[in-house]
Amino acid sequence: MEKVDIDDVEPAFMDGSDLDRRGLSDHLGTDDLAINYYAIEPGESLSGGMHAHFDQEEVFYVVEGEVTFQTPEEEFVVGEHEVVRFAPGDFQTSVNDGDEDAVVIALGAPTPSEDIRVPMECRECGESETLQFLMTEDGQYLRCPECDNQFEAPV
Repeated sequence: MEKVDIDDVEPAFMDGSDLDRRGLSDHLGTDDLAINYYAIEPGESLSGGMHAHFDQEEVFYVVEGEVTFQTPEEEFVVGEHEVVRFAPGDFQTSVNDGDEDAVVIALGAPTPSEDIRVPMECRECGESETLQFLMTEDGQYLRCPECDNQFEAPV
């Protein structure tokens, strides 16, 4: 058994954002499950935009507040003590449209996710409608799975 107090986990700020994201997987020793805690203020998002994990399903449990999720087909609110699941390949993004902070626990399995896609046509070949999102020590890149063209991801 492993136990962790979320307040003891240092936030991992992404892309200069003030988003309070705390990775719990390493602290709990989970090899096959990603667990993340988010505290998001009004107007903040859980992710950088519309995306899908082609190799991972995701579950979001809204502990406090509410979060508006958007897919290419619809938009819906997940309220306090509600849960939503996205299958591998489901595109989604989210934002706290409420007036108060939201607290969310995100679960992803299996982990690590290595095939994250964004809905964007390849500007080189035009064949692919989704580009793979890659994060490296040198920066963030988009790669076309059809022609292997790679370019810097817009920020």
